[in-house]
Amino acid sequence: MYTKITEDLKDLIVPGKKVILQRFFKTGPGEYGEGDTFIGVTMPNIRKVSKRYTRESTLEDIEQLLRSGVHEYRMTALILLVNKFEKTVDKNEKENYVSYYLDHVKYIDNWDLVDVTCYKILGPWLYTRDRTVLYELAKTDHLWSQRIAMITTMFFIREHDYTDTLRLSDILLEHPHDLIHKAVGWMLREVGNRDPKTERSFLATRYERMPRTMLRYAIEKFPETERRAYLHGKI
Repeated sequence: MYTKITEDLKDLIVPGKKVILQRFFKTGPGEYGEGDTFIGVTMPNIRKVSKRYTRESTLEDIEQLLRSGVHEYRMTALILLVNKFEKTVDKNEKENYVSYYLDHVKYIDNWDLVDVTCYKILGPWLYTRDRTVLYELAKTDHLWSQRIAMITTMFFIREHDYTDTLRLSDILLEHPHDLIHKAVGWMLREVGNRDPKTERSFLATRYERMPRTMLRYAIEKFPETERRAYLHGKI
């Protein structure tokens, strides 16, 4: 099945897209995606191929895709995993997919791989369970594990449960990397979209310490005069 999946993906390569993707996902020396390999397949086509093979593919196929070294193959593998998780009603199978996801974090090594998958697998699984694993991920020195911890809370936010988003934001508040600044700011903005009072209460005692990018993301939907006040430290 691995061969069929990769052949289908290769048939969907867009000429010139590889260079654009490698530039967009910062694959140059010293950049966060250094050394990552793209072949030039768009996200809609990756989803199309993943849907086609969700039923037939196995964890062995997913493993091969993850280990391939090709970004689009890893994305296909992770979407296959999400699809399988969402389609099964068997709790043991779901737990197996969750464990597999957590055991393969080293292959989830760019922001798009994190953002389209973690909250769809870890979110619903952890919603009614102990969430300690998110704090363990957040306290590592691994950028993508930390982003997984933060973005997973998207599921909780959509259920109007903000506790872990705010606690993890505190843990990552002074993180040095721009991609964590964006993740924290984005999740705080999502909280504010549903509960402006909760977001403003959180920001009140922290906004002056927050990295500029994090703050800008968090207050993006605020009225212009209020945004300027935050940015000039006049709240």
